[in-house]
Amino acid sequence: MNISWRQKELVLLVIYAVIFYIIVIRSSLQLSNDHYKKLYGLRPGLISSQFNDVSDAQWRNFRSNLPILTFVFGLFILIANTLRAFYNLKAEGMSVVWLLISLAYLAYLHGAFIIFILSIASANYLLVKILGRTKYFPFVLWVFNLSFLLCNRIYEGYSFAGFGDRWAYLDKFRGTFRWHICFNFVVLRMISFGYDYHWSDYYSSVDQEKHTRHCTTCSSGKICYRTLQERSVGIEKFSYTTYLCFLLYAPLYIAGPIISFNAFASQLDTPQKNYTPKQVAWYGIRWVLSLILMEIMTHFFYYNAFAISGIWKQLSPMEVFIVGYGVLNFMWLKFFLIWRYFRFWALVSGIEAPENMPSCINNCYNLESFWKTWHASFNKWLVRYMYIPLGGSRRKLLNVWVVFTFVAIWHDLEWKLLSWAWLTCIFFIPEMLVKSAATSVKVDNAFKEFVFRELSAVAGAITITCLMVANLVGFVIGPSGISWLKSVFLQAEGLPTLFGLLITFYAGTKVHNY
Repeated sequence: MNISWRQKELVLLVIYAVIFYIIVIRSSLQLSNDHYKKLYGLRPGLISSQFNDVSDAQWRNFRSNLPILTFVFGLFILIANTLRAFYNLKAEGMSVVWLLISLAYLAYLHGAFIIFILSIASANYLLVKILGRTKYFPFVLWVFNLSFLLCNRIYEGYSFAGFGDRWAYLDKFRGTFRWHICFNFVVLRMISFGYDYHWSDYYSSVDQEKHTRHCTTCSSGKICYRTLQERSVGIEKFSYTTYLCFLLYAPLYIAGPIISFNAFASQLDTPQKNYTPKQVAWYGIRWVLSLILMEIMTHFFYYNAFAISGIWKQLSPMEVFIVGYGVLNFMWLKFFLIWRYFRFWALVSGIEAPENMPSCINNCYNLESFWKTWHASFNKWLVRYMYIPLGGSRRKLLNVWVVFTFVAIWHDLEWKLLSWAWLTCIFFIPEMLVKSAATSVKVDNAFKEFVFRELSAVAGAITITCLMVANLVGFVIGPSGISWLKSVFLQAEGLPTLFGLLITFYAGTKVHNY
């Protein structure tokens, strides 16, 4: 009877989900059609009579530069792979090849300002080589890199005129892309290099035999990313050319995914074999199909244009929810496409970086799973180089505040990002407490299983709502919008919508748990 009821329940939940998405799609089309004349950032689209939402600057720039990026990366990788095959190059040789290619790429992007990147990177290398074996090295490494992370933002990347009039003429050669924006990723790589060098003689957090037994990749004879990351490379790999190649490696330079020095250097020596050429090609085809989906989405649903135009303040609570839900899905698909594009070119060149979006945003119903699947390579970096050195799970409640504050500052110096970080931490606390209590409860009969499943679904609904609020505050409405959200959803008109979205997320969590 229990199995029969669960089958019927699943059918009802799926029907509910289908109805929900029909309502969301229909309402989104109607909203876009009714308000398009008031929205900013719409341009004539590729589809006849439809406008295209290119209001997001990051997506607009990436999309418009796709043809030249594809040509350039195709040419770079053809050169690098040909030289590797012809001269049988290993790590040191390939690091020189990719360093020269990447320097040419950065010269175009940043012009004369590449001097600042190389100067700071060189100072970091000397710091690692001189102090890397000392016990106080991690503190010095963090102070050095955080200082430049903050100063780069405060001074907007500096100017040559500040170093004297004789250098002022170099300010005219700025390139096409602000160097201090990309430098955020360089900071992560500099810290990775420093720690991997510091730990190279004695540190490993993985029991390799145990890991191999439980890892499907390693047990099949291949090498997973975690093994590459944790396994120290030889001391000769920590050379200046390999270090600079790691920092500036063209396919991953602008946006990642983020890769550790150990994993990068070992794959320079031996190109990745986890993806066959056929699988890499299929990865590229799937990316093209996802791009088509994005084009359809931005031609018919103007979610981001609503967000930046301020029109959402004039909408009903139900319409605000639909726009907010749509904005988060747009953001997910945007980053999915950007990160997978650069990861694809890295795979073609023989470097496997972690997947940044391993699952869809709509499959995440708790904060921990969300942060393991949203910018997942950054999550791996944070765990290895921040969370574990700070004490790991022994100080979890404290560590999440430190980690998320750093994440906010790393993104930018804005109050709305700090608000997003601290809201996320606040929402994390009850989830951690509930999970801790749940592990001590023994589910040994059908009634307890039923109660556990229902409570899990309720917790999932609340968590998804909190995630939406935190991300909308951090990336759309800012901290001042919290009062507005409360005035919309905690009044008589908004309460039915709030109750309805909680029921919807409850149903979605139950479907996911089947």
